[in-house]
Amino acid sequence: MVRIPSRSRVAVAGAVVAALALSACSASEATSPAASGSGEPVVGGTLTYLEHQAYSSLYPPAAGFYPNGALVNNLTSRLLYQDPETLELEPWIATALPEVNEDATEYTFDIRTDVTYSDGTPLTAENVVANIELFGTGDTDRALIVSEAVNDFEAGEVVDEDTVRFTFSAPAPGFAQAVSTINSGLLADATLERDSEGFGPGNATEIIGAGPFVVEAEEVGTSIRLAARDDYAWAPASFPNQGRPYVDAVDIVIAPEDSVRIGALTAGQADIARQVEPQHEEEVASAGLEIVSAQTNGVNNGLSFRFDHPLLEDIRVRQALIAGIDREAIVSSIFSEHYPLATSSLSQTALGYQDQGDAYAFDPERAAQLLDEAGWEPGADGIRTRDGERLHLVVNEALPQPRSRDVITLVAQQLREIGVELELFQGDQAAQTAASADIDQIQIYHSMVGRADFDVIKSQYSIENRNTLQNADADGNPVDPQLEDLLQQVAAAPTTEGREEADAAVQAYLTEQAYVLPFFEEPQVYGVQPRVHGFLTESVGRPSLANVWLEG
Repeated sequence: MVRIPSRSRVAVAGAVVAALALSACSASEATSPAASGSGEPVVGGTLTYLEHQAYSSLYPPAAGFYPNGALVNNLTSRLLYQDPETLELEPWIATALPEVNEDATEYTFDIRTDVTYSDGTPLTAENVVANIELFGTGDTDRALIVSEAVNDFEAGEVVDEDTVRFTFSAPAPGFAQAVSTINSGLLADATLERDSEGFGPGNATEIIGAGPFVVEAEEVGTSIRLAARDDYAWAPASFPNQGRPYVDAVDIVIAPEDSVRIGALTAGQADIARQVEPQHEEEVASAGLEIVSAQTNGVNNGLSFRFDHPLLEDIRVRQALIAGIDREAIVSSIFSEHYPLATSSLSQTALGYQDQGDAYAFDPERAAQLLDEAGWEPGADGIRTRDGERLHLVVNEALPQPRSRDVITLVAQQLREIGVELELFQGDQAAQTAASADIDQIQIYHSMVGRADFDVIKSQYSIENRNTLQNADADGNPVDPQLEDLLQQVAAAPTTEGREEADAAVQAYLTEQAYVLPFFEEPQVYGVQPRVHGFLTESVGRPSLANVWLEG
């Protein structure tokens, strides 16, 4: 577990106390006619929300990082909304689901004409096209990435004042779901002109969306205050609160140290805390708080074996690593019931899931045999060598993921028993990100990704997206073209049946080639005070705060 200096812990605790005091000063009188606790929402007050990490960017395609997504989800509206329980799509800024041509290369939306951004500018057809064009193509001059949710984007067109059309160079069956994600959060024209740095820390008050909240104040790396937008009146039809948020404001306080975050929550200094680690769940529950576990419906928490590295190019070595790791022992010893053991690269709640669980059996004797066959012989200290080279591999620490360091520590202990030396790469998020892009520095990559669509598996493994397997040569061509072809089929198959078949084929291929080892289905786990009502998350576990109201 990463610890921060005691002075930093004091500063974080002070920030929590300060936020609490600020909340008390700013809370308005309840305007609901119902008495507190009657079940009727109470309007007013300030919610204090503890976040594990500071945000890095409010550019929507970068919102996959949970601290980014928590903000973008509450600052923006989208064309469509995805129900977090049923995963069904419904209109939001669009007035209906899109008209789609037969091969899913053309989508036409009718849009509302009564929506405004928080700076007062109208949300127009031209503005919608400008948003989706930016997200679909990116802008290298401004260092703005292409959204991983949008595939094969070609062009946008304003048909008339309330109609827009988008075309694609290949079938794009995932586009309707893509425009429901926070990666497609709509922004005002002035915000769309910003470069990557302009979306970064220190600029939050300048990011203008059409969502239920606006950023009122920011202390970089410490806290952000969201204020309710009084004139917000265009929530999705199924959303419980159809008007302005019930709370007046949300104070998001950054509290990276687990003991400080959980201590503040259980002491009543905060209302909600994200990333309640498994070892703290009992403490939170014993204090009378609710544990809310939201599944992320995507690629499971696990390891990607970068097969193009010389130490991993032999499938027998990758198979040995899988056989040498006791996943059940790891998950049962350091996680809770909210972290189901993975049975595929995809979560059981993900679209396209196929059971692959039998492929991950713990069998250290088989692991040793495979390494023997691959020519790796035990050395004097137990670590295997071949031609004078140690079987030494490096793995990143997945700082956004729960207990990554603890997971890797146990994995390293287990692999040492079969003669494999595993080193945990040290460094902060920036260092981890930089090293993880270099196969010579990181040979095994620990990660996950949430998205409630078939495309999520492409987002994780395609060379066009996260490319966690580093399946690209120096010229950008796939080292394993079969894998890339299968991933492209997931994105391009025009029917649901075709996408299910393509997803199944990818999962089977990842298993056959021993490219991945999934650990568990990763949730987002929150601790919530009893006085908090109406707390919801969107389809991959990010908080939706417009429906929250505070009792008393």
